[in-house]
Amino acid sequence: MLNAVSAMRSWWWIASSDKDELSRANLTALVSIFAVLIWFLWAAKKSRKPPLPPGPHGLPVLGYLPFLGTNLHRKFEELAGLYGPIYKVWLGHKLCVVISSPSLVKEVVRDQDTIFANRDPPIAAIVASYGGADIAFASYGPEWKKLRKIFVREMLSNANLNSSYTLRREEVKKSIRNVYDKIGTPIDLGELAFVTGVNALMNMLWDDSLQGEEGTKTGAEFKRLVGELVVLFAKPNVSDFFPMLAMFDLQGIERKGKRIVQYIERILDSAIEKRMNSNTDKNEGTGQMEQRKDFLQLLLELREQDGAATSISMRQVKAMLTDILVGGTDTTSTMVEWVMAELMQHPEAMRKVNEELTEVVGLDSLVEESHFPKLHYLDAVIKETFRLHPALPLLVPRCPSQSSTVGGYYIPKGCMVWLNVWVIHRDPKIWENPLEFQPERFLNESSNLDYSGNNFNYIPFGSGRRICAGLPLAEKTLMYILASLLHSFEWKLPHGTELEFSDDFGIVTKKLNPTVAVPTPRLSNFELYTK
Repeated sequence: MLNAVSAMRSWWWIASSDKDELSRANLTALVSIFAVLIWFLWAAKKSRKPPLPPGPHGLPVLGYLPFLGTNLHRKFEELAGLYGPIYKVWLGHKLCVVISSPSLVKEVVRDQDTIFANRDPPIAAIVASYGGADIAFASYGPEWKKLRKIFVREMLSNANLNSSYTLRREEVKKSIRNVYDKIGTPIDLGELAFVTGVNALMNMLWDDSLQGEEGTKTGAEFKRLVGELVVLFAKPNVSDFFPMLAMFDLQGIERKGKRIVQYIERILDSAIEKRMNSNTDKNEGTGQMEQRKDFLQLLLELREQDGAATSISMRQVKAMLTDILVGGTDTTSTMVEWVMAELMQHPEAMRKVNEELTEVVGLDSLVEESHFPKLHYLDAVIKETFRLHPALPLLVPRCPSQSSTVGGYYIPKGCMVWLNVWVIHRDPKIWENPLEFQPERFLNESSNLDYSGNNFNYIPFGSGRRICAGLPLAEKTLMYILASLLHSFEWKLPHGTELEFSDDFGIVTKKLNPTVAVPTPRLSNFELYTK
């Protein structure tokens, strides 16, 4: 009996063991099948990831070498014709994506604006912005929002722009007097506009300007160095595309940038020292009301505040001032040159501008900012010049904070994204006779072509969160300088010279050779030139 029971137990154990073994085998098979299924699903999902945009084949590691030492906007225009409105270019280890159609620009600056609001500044820009402590090159985030809010609310508020009008007016009148003293002699219009603009800005920033003959020399040197700096911002730099070579600074770009920034910093340090040592109330004890605080004074007061929400560092103070001085002067002087060159090249347009100024302002008066809303044709001339010669043909490159899709193509996190305004503004599908200078195309009220960035066919100042922060001041300053020079004088080329329109690519695309012209008086009352 005991043997029978023992045999039964042995049989039951063996059977149970066989059953468990079978279960384990089935479970293992199911897990294996499930794992294979998961792998296939992952592989299928990965295979469905959109492809990278098309583009030229570069050399291994080196990338697309033709970009080194060339005008990028023209090379990009050439590649757009080959690969379409979105394509990629490898520059060393850096993947760059170039976009040149309004619909794709909209995806970047409106539909996915937050994702593409970051910057990936080159070494020269890092140096000039004190490590990205400014508005132009800082990455999108709380610090950038704070700086932009300070700039827009404090300096570019309507109240501040209106109260600083007398400063701009005085500098423009000084320039008119200086030109009148040189009647009949050739004048470098870019240099004239730069000195006018930098003096107006310095007065707004810290109530000072470049004075006398020495100031004129300083202004010419300052213009030259600022021009060099903006070219460095966009010059293809081996160190930017091969980070391991950054320590060697093979092209000397970082070294040149530091030298220029040191020059600008000496001007800033002098202004800061004077402001910090002066009494903030300039009229104390005089019985007069306290004058308007200049922008530097406002920044220094914010530096002394407690709390991260409003306080800023001295590094940020200098970075913002550099932004304003460089961005607010070089683009203005460059566009003055392009506008004047186009008008002298097209006498009929010049005639219409002169007739409008005579009718609106009168030959017995100087231009005032109150005249601007009536200067429709001059406004159209300026806009048409921005179309043909956008100050920043590729704007300032963007850098996505996360991987995204644009136009059905995969755009990886951390790549460089260029918006090719140059190509968009010259696209024959958008513009009739795109290479011709036709200001009349901007006189159509239904065209909705302005500087706001809402019409993606025309975005000379950018669009979205990273649209040019200084746009209100830039628009006023450019119109004021041009209207005043055109109304006060007639301009002709020096005898035996011809106009040329070659450009020198930088983050701001400048005329390769300066625009030089000879003035003669237009106003009926010559006392207007001297008072």
